[in-house]
Amino acid sequence: MALNPNKDLKLYYSIGEVAEMFGVSETLLRYWEKEFPTIAPRKSGRNIRRYSQEDIEQVRLIYNLVKVRGMKLAAARKALKNSRDDVERNVEIVARLQAVRDELEQLRNALDGLV
Repeated sequence: MALNPNKDLKLYYSIGEVAEMFGVSETLLRYWEKEFPTIAPRKSGRNIRRYSQEDIEQVRLIYNLVKVRGMKLAAARKALKNSRDDVERNVEIVARLQAVRDELEQLRNALDGLV
């Protein structure tokens, strides 16, 4: 049995944890599961959902299309079907830009503290 070398990185996340990551409700995640079959968390004996990293990436793509870019669900499904690679690349670019923005804000705050 392989051990998880990064203790901060879990193998599975609960629906509540995933909802909190994206600032959405658990109900919305359940709805997206019905609308987007690519989100397929494992379910335990009591139907407790366990989201893998792959499931979370699917949620991230859908969140970006629906919540960030404002697409309707049908348009998001079409975008994922027709140009999944482009969608994934755009989500990655947005994530990198947000990280750069956060780092710049930290630097600005540190510089303001020196003045």
